[in-house]
Amino acid sequence: MTGTPPVIRAIPGPGFVATLLVSSWLDTVRGAGEAVPWLLLGHAGPRRNGETLETVEDGLLGMVAAMRLSPAAERVPAIGARLLIGGRLTALDYGHPTCVLRIPSPGAEWREAVARGAQACVTLLLDPLPPGAGPDAIGAIIDRCTASGRVFMGATTARGR
Repeated sequence: MTGTPPVIRAIPGPGFVATLLVSSWLDTVRGAGEAVPWLLLGHAGPRRNGETLETVEDGLLGMVAAMRLSPAAERVPAIGARLLIGGRLTALDYGHPTCVLRIPSPGAEWREAVARGAQACVTLLLDPLPPGAGPDAIGAIIDRCTASGRVFMGATTARGR
């Protein structure tokens, strides 16, 4: 047998995902008349004791592998029903065996679109997001990171009850 063995990364736990920056919005597709729910996952850099840019990236790549996300420059894969919507909770099953990532304040229209069966586009950035970055700055970061292979995406739906 030849070649390099694949890198196996741990799926980060609740302490790590609690430090992530999470944003959701609806984007209207031109001509389709439908709004696409987006879910952006990023980080602001190391925040916990002992964290480095490398350990944060390793945690994010663990999430990429667990959700089977692909680089943004490639075709966006269907990653299964990973969104949980019930009562006041909206969460993403990111592959951890005992916890999920809570999506803060996704908005009623976002939740309704997902509940009706819309595919949400999960976008995960490896590069840090500066605190307070607005939509234009985030768009520029996504464009730059897409060109360098540091954005990963997948299409997900709501999980049935």
